[in-house]
Amino acid sequence: MLSSLELIKRYRAGETNAADQPKWLTYIVSAEERIVNFERIQSIQELAQANPVLDYVERTLQILDGLALSFWKKDLLEEVLSWSEVAKGGTSRDRFMWQEAGIHLYVHNLGSAQLYKLDKGNPSEKSTVIHTLIYTHGLIGQTIRGEVPLKEHTPLIRLMMDNLLSADELRDLLLPLNQCIIAGVSEELWQSVRNEVETMIEQIVSDSLEKEPAIKDRLARLRGNTIQKGENFDAEYGKLLNEVPLDALTAFLDGRTLWFVEAALQEFSLEQLVKVFLIIQGGQEDSIQHISFEPLMNTMYYDYKGSKKVNVYKKRMIEKYLGELSWKDLMRDPLELSQKFKPDGKWGNAHLKHLIDRKLQLPDTIFFTFQFSPAAEKLIDFCVEAEKSPLYEKAVLLLFDLFELRRDAYDRFHNEEEYLATMNQTADYKKLMLDYVVGKRVVDIGPGGGVMLDLIEQYLPDKHPIGIDISSNVIEALERKKQLEGHRWDVMKGDALNLKQYVEPGSIDTVIFSSILHELYSYIPFGGKKFNHATVAAALRSAFDVLAPGGRIVIRDGIMTEPAEQKRTIQFLQDGAMAWLQRYAKDFAGRTIQYEVVAKDEVIMPVNDAMEFLYTYTWGEEAYVHEVQEQFGYFTPSEFTAFILDTLGNEAKIVESKHFLQEGYTDALADKVRIMDQDGNVVPLPDSTCLIVIEK
Repeated sequence: MLSSLELIKRYRAGETNAADQPKWLTYIVSAEERIVNFERIQSIQELAQANPVLDYVERTLQILDGLALSFWKKDLLEEVLSWSEVAKGGTSRDRFMWQEAGIHLYVHNLGSAQLYKLDKGNPSEKSTVIHTLIYTHGLIGQTIRGEVPLKEHTPLIRLMMDNLLSADELRDLLLPLNQCIIAGVSEELWQSVRNEVETMIEQIVSDSLEKEPAIKDRLARLRGNTIQKGENFDAEYGKLLNEVPLDALTAFLDGRTLWFVEAALQEFSLEQLVKVFLIIQGGQEDSIQHISFEPLMNTMYYDYKGSKKVNVYKKRMIEKYLGELSWKDLMRDPLELSQKFKPDGKWGNAHLKHLIDRKLQLPDTIFFTFQFSPAAEKLIDFCVEAEKSPLYEKAVLLLFDLFELRRDAYDRFHNEEEYLATMNQTADYKKLMLDYVVGKRVVDIGPGGGVMLDLIEQYLPDKHPIGIDISSNVIEALERKKQLEGHRWDVMKGDALNLKQYVEPGSIDTVIFSSILHELYSYIPFGGKKFNHATVAAALRSAFDVLAPGGRIVIRDGIMTEPAEQKRTIQFLQDGAMAWLQRYAKDFAGRTIQYEVVAKDEVIMPVNDAMEFLYTYTWGEEAYVHEVQEQFGYFTPSEFTAFILDTLGNEAKIVESKHFLQEGYTDALADKVRIMDQDGNVVPLPDSTCLIVIEK
């Protein structure tokens, strides 16, 4: 076992005598501040529970220990790996003193090399090689990612020019070093980039670093993770070429290193990334060598149910900020642009601004982030804390008001992935709707995870499916899904209440509302009022306006039972259920939920109030915060028929109207409640769902 691994093992066993520890280990284990690339961790909780820097260093050394290398190579690389992360360590006092001494703690390879040199004093040939390998540590991987220009590898070439290493020796050191560095993050990552690493090593040892990649190639490398998640880079880059000359951006990025840029900005679009670059470009001097996005990265993540999540609250506010900044603004003279961003200028929201920071000891480095006002930060924190309570809805509305955003454009912030995954599990239910689709162009309103679009594409190959959703989250996820899976359907961001703004009237053959009308009814204020039948009327008229003659509206949604005056007795079979009902009746905003307690665990309720409660009770605690905001049934069957005909007039014909109990409710409630009529007889659940087809 490597001696460094023995030292780490002893430290973990409790032998923490500082006198016995080498400097590199002392620095790493004494870190009072957790400094880590957020791409490398799965949960923010890891930062509090462990020392991720020590864990990473240990993994790299374990990989080195298992490689078949000569003694001198392994000995040299062991010292390189031991020291390569030390700039992320040290006590607060250490770090203050290091910064005063000019140690660059924010470009970690450079800072670590400086600390190594400070420790070793007068350089020897061996320490010069180690210092250079620490200084260039990780840069091959970062060049592959587009973060570091080729010229940053010049010190490696100097080792050959100074006869400290031959080309073969340098090659034989760089390959295992990069294997340790990259496989220390993940073995899968190493296998995916190994060929590129070997190619770049050959460029270095053959001194072929003159030509930097074109701007398109560098931007594509910076978008590597995003492209893997489904971004259509070529299409997005083509849009950029039509908007902004990229020569200026080429000159700006040429020779500069970008730190933590992908970790900070990978959730933003290519257009937004380029806008950030152009903001930074305005007024920056040629002396700037390093651009660090570490402050932005550190503010963009939070912990949700044990997983690292991008703070989508901040993301949406930043998107609005960038969206209101035109390309014309960004291409202004740098002095004029800098004036635009001054506090007394007209740009931006009072609660958000971008910040380009500098530190006196680091004249070659700038730090970029977006800065929220104290009020906005506290409100965002409040939204995070409220995510699992009915306060969430109110918290988000306050945030939207602060930034002048529409509520319906940002539905389901914190669990969008789970929500979309749940929607994709409803394929069997939605498949029934395909029998009623006519014509060629089919619009799916509120496509969720895309299950209906997939079904149309699979079973009705002659149709052209189009998904329309007001939620940016949904559209982004579907665009990625389309790119990754090669679908031919299209999606667009649009308002269901004004479809003719997005598609030509008379050009659509079928409009599908699959479990979406009740969400419009519940969430969208119409005439200043939510839970408003006028919202449903507006959605139906909007769809009818864009239908061609003979076209259809297909509705699958919640239904109330009739006669509405009948009552049901509910006997709860699980502890805490009565408290659930009491909380639900208090929190539900759709209407007053009535119930009469007749025994310890037994109530009598109007049948539709009972079903509305049971829909939420079925989904459980995780879904409560959303389900309590929604009213699933808003018409009885006869009321729905009359409402449709009254809303759409003589041009509308109802060609199908049926209702049924959605499969799964009976089984899901079997061990939770017993449903009886008022005579105490056990009765089945009433129908929950309707299927209505309207023809023009």
